[in-house]
Amino acid sequence: MKKTLVLGASPKPSQYSHMAIQKLLTAGHPVEAIGRSTFELDGVHVKTEKENFNDIDTVTMYLNSERQKEYEEYIIALHPKRIIFNPGAGNHAFAEKARAAGIETMEACTLVMLGTGQY
Repeated sequence: MKKTLVLGASPKPSQYSHMAIQKLLTAGHPVEAIGRSTFELDGVHVKTEKENFNDIDTVTMYLNSERQKEYEEYIIALHPKRIIFNPGAGNHAFAEKARAAGIETMEACTLVMLGTGQY
C-alpha cells in the first residue's frame, strides 16, 4: 500500500481531490490530506497546515502551478517516491526540481490510475 498525501483536498463531493481520497481509501492506501479548510472525510482529517508526515510514498497534486509554489520545498523535504500532477496541476518547473531531488514525477490522473490498477 502506498501512503498518499492529497494536496488540494476539497470537502466538495464533486471535486476530483475528494473522489481521490475516497478511492484511495477504498483501494487500501493510507491517506493524509491538506486543503484550504479543515474537515473530515471517511476518517481522514484534512489539515490546512504543512505537517511533517512520515513515509509518504506519493503526493497527488490538485493545486494549479501558482498555488503549488508555497509547497515545493515542503514536498521535496517529505522525500516522496513520486508526485502525480493531475489534470490542471501540471508544473514543468517543479517537476524538474523534484526529479533533480530523486523524486519520480508524472502527469496523470490518480482516479484513472486507481481505476485501471496502475496506481
